[in-house]
Amino acid sequence: MSLRLNQVREPQDFRNWSVTELEELASELRLAIITATSKTGGHVGASLGAVELFVALHRTFDTPRDRLVVDIGHQAYAHKLLTGRQAEFARIRQLEGPSGFLKRRESPYDVWEAGHSSTSLSAALGMAVARDLKGESHHVVALIGDGALTAGIAWEALNQIGHLKRRLIVVVNDNSMSIAPNVGAFSHYLTDLRSRPTYQRAKQDVELLLESLPVIGGRLKRAGERLKDSLRVLVMPKNVFEEMGFEYFGPIDGHSLQDVLAILERAKAVDGPVVVHVITQKGKGFQPAETAPAQFHGPGPFDPKTGQIKGGGGGAPSYSSVVASTLREMARVDPRIVAITAAMPDSTGVDRFQEEFPNRAFDVGIAEQHATTFAAGLAAEGMRPVFLVYSTFLQRGYDQLVHDVCHQNLPVVFGVDRAGLVGADGATHQGVYDIAYMRAIPNMSIAMGKDEGETRQLMFQALRQDGPVAVRYPRGAGQGVDLSGPLEGVPWGRGEWLRRGQDATLVGFGPIVNSALDAAERLAASGFDVGVLNARFAKPLDEELLAEAAASSQLLVTVEEHVRMGGFGAAVLEWAESHGIRTPIRVLGLPDEFIDHGPLPHFLALYGLTPEGIAESVTGWVEPTKKRA
Repeated sequence: MSLRLNQVREPQDFRNWSVTELEELASELRLAIITATSKTGGHVGASLGAVELFVALHRTFDTPRDRLVVDIGHQAYAHKLLTGRQAEFARIRQLEGPSGFLKRRESPYDVWEAGHSSTSLSAALGMAVARDLKGESHHVVALIGDGALTAGIAWEALNQIGHLKRRLIVVVNDNSMSIAPNVGAFSHYLTDLRSRPTYQRAKQDVELLLESLPVIGGRLKRAGERLKDSLRVLVMPKNVFEEMGFEYFGPIDGHSLQDVLAILERAKAVDGPVVVHVITQKGKGFQPAETAPAQFHGPGPFDPKTGQIKGGGGGAPSYSSVVASTLREMARVDPRIVAITAAMPDSTGVDRFQEEFPNRAFDVGIAEQHATTFAAGLAAEGMRPVFLVYSTFLQRGYDQLVHDVCHQNLPVVFGVDRAGLVGADGATHQGVYDIAYMRAIPNMSIAMGKDEGETRQLMFQALRQDGPVAVRYPRGAGQGVDLSGPLEGVPWGRGEWLRRGQDATLVGFGPIVNSALDAAERLAASGFDVGVLNARFAKPLDEELLAEAAASSQLLVTVEEHVRMGGFGAAVLEWAESHGIRTPIRVLGLPDEFIDHGPLPHFLALYGLTPEGIAESVTGWVEPTKKRA
């Protein structure tokens, strides 16, 4: 770590520095971010693009007394380095290291946690109103990206901020991207504002000109003021932020510390809501990230000199790519199939679908609520929409899932990606709640294959159903099974026996079935006769197969990579209770707590979901029965 950054333990350490010194600090921050993330992976591009913004914000405002609310923490690596976390930054996103997002328990400077976008404006308004109700005087600043402004909640907040007129500063970090390039009418509007870099200067010139026009007293004065207002609109029309009641400053170069510092000082003096519009470049200062910003949104470890991302080559294809290729294969013969993504075309595979079917692929931006109801509208008119979405982001469209899709029993297929533990992204991104939040909805079906081959067949079968279906699949590579066979589907609502046993039956849901099989082999070596049942469906359950397992085994053990509360095991318990099943049932899954960031194997071992852990649990439950026999 070099000289400037070594002098910083908290923001007050550099608040008296010159612009030149701050620019040196910014360069060192970039180097620190690249050095650390090249080893650990992480959100590189967004954080490199926001370096000067965080230097300027912490220099201008008295944080943490002044509240800095950051929309999605993956742009905030510089913020972490400037607020006392240099020593542990090399372990970012690693077990017991700093989170890749903001964490209130990590630092008093992290006043808001966000792994999902577009919440900063609502939170900041709540803080500003609380400040005023308590008679306090500090500033509240919200930093939000242009991509996050596509979400409905951001516009709901802007509407309320403009109405209440509270003193609040909104910094729009405009880099033309979220994860992928931004889409939609508002992104085009911001592009138009960006194309007018002299907007603010011209506006100021017009204001000075109009103020210089002479008027005299009484009615003539009032008429003159009305004339000035008319001329102001005619010569320099308001932008959308001004129309909503904000003072607007910008657009300015977000990498010019001198300009950003000056505009933030002006914003501090405004007694009301302000928008500061800054233009930045995602990946700024690291050429590979500048030229491939989508690839460097959240890469794994990479070569800090060349930008070459390490690993990921060869091996089995990812579940995401298998689902996407299956969708393309089906779309070639069924013109009703439409693919939808919410600002994640690359990682969900919709980009490749769009290359082949440009009129049947839609990126709606960060707008999962809209995506869900948009899909419902398509289905109502006879199309077969597939919304490919991470489990953690489908949560954002829950009301629409209940009201618009399931209530109307419309044939929308949800490709629920990243279902299960996700590792380094941590608590806000774990896909471990969706069975619980979907299983309670009438008309909803939930399926998950034991491998990528079965996932492929389930997706094929899902598109032939007449109601809503969620096909879940995990992050990362598949099992390496043969994918060359034809699309034939699977019997709907039916599981399968993989092995039979009298001492116990492991009932697995999803790829964790393979760990259950391994556990059964280990148990067999110790003299236990344990069966394995691949459930395939959490809803509808294969009640016939479950009844058969309960009748032939002394114990049923459900296994899932999902919270136990409301999950697959809970569904089996409910089934047993309603049918008077007396065979003991145990549930292996995840606890009722938020699971932090760290390597997947660590958490699987911690919660007893490895083959060794499953075998150990079964041994503890079954051994007394064997002894009595």
